[in-house]
Amino acid sequence: MSNEEIPSGQDPLLGPRKTQTSNGRVAATAVPSGLRTAGLTACTLLAFASNSVLARMALGSEEADPAGFTLVRLVSGAITLWVIILVRGGENRSRQRGSWFSAWWLFAYAITFSFGYVHLATGTGALILFAFVQGTMILSGLKRGERPHALQWIGLMAAMAGLVWLVAPGVAAPSLRGSLIMAVAGITWGIYSVRGRGVAEPVSVTADNFLRAVPMVTMVAAVLLPTLSLSPTGMLLALLSGSLTSGLGYVLWYAALRGLTTTRAAIVQLAVPLLAAIGGVVLLSEPFTARLVISGVAILGGVGIAVSAGERRTAQARPE
Repeated sequence: MSNEEIPSGQDPLLGPRKTQTSNGRVAATAVPSGLRTAGLTACTLLAFASNSVLARMALGSEEADPAGFTLVRLVSGAITLWVIILVRGGENRSRQRGSWFSAWWLFAYAITFSFGYVHLATGTGALILFAFVQGTMILSGLKRGERPHALQWIGLMAAMAGLVWLVAPGVAAPSLRGSLIMAVAGITWGIYSVRGRGVAEPVSVTADNFLRAVPMVTMVAAVLLPTLSLSPTGMLLALLSGSLTSGLGYVLWYAALRGLTTTRAAIVQLAVPLLAAIGGVVLLSEPFTARLVISGVAILGGVGIAVSAGERRTAQARPE
């Protein structure tokens, strides 16, 4: 079936919707085609990497301050997501809602992400963010009773060694302050992701959480009002970050996830720090240092090994 031929009851972006049968059960949705999934995944990875590039372009050149950038990003992201909801069928009382607690974690991620990129290069920031997101989610699994085997521990230790090497003191070491702030961003985004695991209506929930996070970042912007600074270029970059690489990027990711296994979904994200680093080199003339390359290989390779080993173990334990 071509992309233009959208059956009745099917979302043109997210694909087949869940339908309720006469006996009250939810019918299974069709799995997107491989080509469609690959295209959605590629667009999503570019969006996530571009988010780091846009933030660095705005904050590193002082076209925007962190609080102002975050405010515009969350407001534009909320508007974009709600427009998508309205286009897909409008508001209804039965849709799944977000929560103030999840919105707080979303806000905490967004504000620390912005403050971290004041001090860090594009690829370095993305690498630290990714490492702590995955680390937080892995620790969440341990807390739920999951027990990694030897290969998973090896992967985790390799990733940790790469992270230590990245931030170790030296000429090419990134800002310790920026690294700590970005680590907090990774932890908070990881917690937000864990809280959203298994959500039936991710777009609706994300839109609601974005909307709830707006008053939080508004209060921060009000406190820091004397330091707010948004040039026309900074405003444009923040709008692109919120509407395209965040709002639309999340919708594309949810669509891609329908055709990806857990392992593939985790592994493909390994490309985000690399794409962000390339964007920083090409667009911002940032150095592509040996320290970043070595630590990046260790972190991304270690996480990839851990995630793949974990999925294989799950598959072996699953009954036929």
